[in-house]
Amino acid sequence: MSDADVPLRSKQLKKKGLTRRQKRSLSRGIQYVVFVAAVVAFAVAADWDRLKNQFAQWEIAREMFPDVITLALKNTVLYTVSGFVFALVLGLVVALMRLSSVAPYRWVAGVYIEIFRGLPALLIFIFIGVAVPLAFPGTEIVGGTYGKAAIALGLVGAAYLAETFRAGIQAVPKGQMEAARSLGFSPARAMISIIIPQAFRIILPPLTNEFVILFKDSSLVLLLGVTLEERELAKFGRDLASTTANSTPILVAGLCYLLVTIPLGFVVRRMEAKAQEAVK
Repeated sequence: MSDADVPLRSKQLKKKGLTRRQKRSLSRGIQYVVFVAAVVAFAVAADWDRLKNQFAQWEIAREMFPDVITLALKNTVLYTVSGFVFALVLGLVVALMRLSSVAPYRWVAGVYIEIFRGLPALLIFIFIGVAVPLAFPGTEIVGGTYGKAAIALGLVGAAYLAETFRAGIQAVPKGQMEAARSLGFSPARAMISIIIPQAFRIILPPLTNEFVILFKDSSLVLLLGVTLEERELAKFGRDLASTTANSTPILVAGLCYLLVTIPLGFVVRRMEAKAQEAVK
């Protein structure tokens, strides 16, 4: 073979190989095969009769209604909403402190955010339920368990929402503040009337995500010591599972969580898609 035939031979070998599109199709096909194989292996290996007996007892599930909705789910929503409202207010205040020109405000806000984002929510609930009564004997938080849950969830959520608010406020074009000031607005009035409403529209998806997180964190309310009428979904399901020696109540409680979180997740995705379309 002459030297002149080498490039031609190389081109022929390349033509015989797989194209980039064929390689992608082959890779995708292999992934589908692996996925199907994993599903089949799980379906074959699982003891479905045992799972059904432990997690899918219709008689036990039916006895949970309507209490699981009118009591447990209602309490979970109340805990979450009250904690989220507290987190919104405190988070906005902390965000404004973080953006303040006064150095001590920035220091306090920074320390708060780092501490409450660094600590597990579990420790915050224990602190509110145990340490606060010990530190201030003879005092009672307004609202009892509901008030304690609102404060605990609010302290946790506010640390994350403060950073979300800060990012949203800084995302508003600086020209908005300058235009408001040129119209005679004071800095505080411009912030309240012009900047914060625009920031809310920007951060609406992460706000909804934080609500979902607090909704799940509300399961920690049991650490505060709840009565039968104050139980949330996780506590309600666990108590019934212990009573019936069956895990069906836990499955039903989990489905009730999904009843709220899945629609909220869909709303978040829709809002994020609209926000991306607006940017384009």
